[in-house]
Amino acid sequence: MPASEVAAHEIRTSLFRLVRRLRQERPEGELSYSQLNVLGWLEREGPMTNADLAAAERVTPQTMMRATADLVTADLISRADNPADRRQVLLEITAAGATLVRDDRRRRDTFLAKAMDATLTPTEQDLLHLAARLMDKLAEVPQ
Repeated sequence: MPASEVAAHEIRTSLFRLVRRLRQERPEGELSYSQLNVLGWLEREGPMTNADLAAAERVTPQTMMRATADLVTADLISRADNPADRRQVLLEITAAGATLVRDDRRRRDTFLAKAMDATLTPTEQDLLHLAARLMDKLAEVPQ
């Protein structure tokens, strides 16, 4: 097996393990991972239609409608007419939703920073920081 395939396998496996561990830092009973993703999209990109969110998350519009309905009920997102096309509804994150997203990110970032300080040398932390930038480049490779 080529070295790049071995490295790809190890990177993918390690990323999944780290993501799983970071998910454990979320209190039980909070929003689902997919609902947090919806809030994240809206917080980063601004108002979006249900269809745009479904395409971004690679789910059906019906699946996305169920997720967003719960978020509207919880007052974490709001619905508004799309001024560019009155047939469409735009979904927008509320102040409460944005606060929830920021708090969730901060909690996981704090865990990760403490784990890095306790486990990694400064050189290893620098290498990991570089690796994060390289992974971002890989994430941008066109399909």
